[in-house]
Amino acid sequence: MPVLIEAISVVVRRDAVDAKFPGGWEAFMGWVANKTLCADADLARIGFMAPADVKHFITELEAQGLTYLRDGSSFDIAVIDQQRGFAAPCEWAETGRIESGSVGGSVLACRFVGSSEDLFITPDGWIFEGSLSQKFTFVENGRVPEYLDFVRSEDGIQVYRDIRSGELVYIGRTS
Repeated sequence: MPVLIEAISVVVRRDAVDAKFPGGWEAFMGWVANKTLCADADLARIGFMAPADVKHFITELEAQGLTYLRDGSSFDIAVIDQQRGFAAPCEWAETGRIESGSVGGSVLACRFVGSSEDLFITPDGWIFEGSLSQKFTFVENGRVPEYLDFVRSEDGIQVYRDIRSGELVYIGRTS
């Protein structure tokens, strides 16, 4: 089954979690403090909005026994950018776009190579309307554009106002 890919997604093989993560899948679900977790039988996906948070999370996964890269390719963990695709070659996962009325528009998804399941998995409460799949905005790492005015931080989320439109822009941070 395909899982949602938004912003920068860390995708982990569930068989690797079961074999290597202390306590297996149940412990992993309790350990991941990020509400973007969604999973099918083969893959778990966790989303991030900042590269530094991805790096920190991968370091923590590796400390738990999982391996990100082996010989330059994704081994237990893959990193997938919503706009640019895989950060490193990956033989066990593939991405594609899903366009469906039930989803509400076009989204990027990832599935285990060879999977024939087509049920689309998203985090609890995710809807297309207002999502990054609908309204993607890229802010270069470490550079906040001059048109974004900082408003506040709340519960790990940095809130900015786009002075061009007046809309609030949210950047979730985990570390």
